[in-house]
Amino acid sequence: MTDNAGARSAAEIVAGEWRLLLDGSHDLIDAETVRAAHAQPRLRELFPLVGHGVMYFSGCTGIPAVHVGGQVYPRGADGRFWVRGPKGVGTVGRAETLEEAFVLVVGNLPEEGGPAVLGGADRV
Repeated sequence: MTDNAGARSAAEIVAGEWRLLLDGSHDLIDAETVRAAHAQPRLRELFPLVGHGVMYFSGCTGIPAVHVGGQVYPRGADGRFWVRGPKGVGTVGRAETLEEAFVLVVGNLPEEGGPAVLGGADRV
């Protein structure tokens, strides 16, 4: 945290982004996906990112992001959720439920990873 008493902590920024996504008053991603991700304690500590119906996570609150764990794609033609690695590289697995998909993401997190930190990739 900076010396600025008005600065928000990384935890406050992360919590605020989760509240925004859980509110569901946007069309970025469906609320069911957000709720399933939020149910995972380790993911709640990371900065949530969404785009084109895909949910992924950053180890920092700024840009550039540090993609960690993986990405969960919407249900495909086969009826399953596709979990790709960070930045969409490789396949972590396919899951029947969103809950299973986010368990795969958590399992793919680095062991030494912790809560998101303030700033961009240069801070991690």
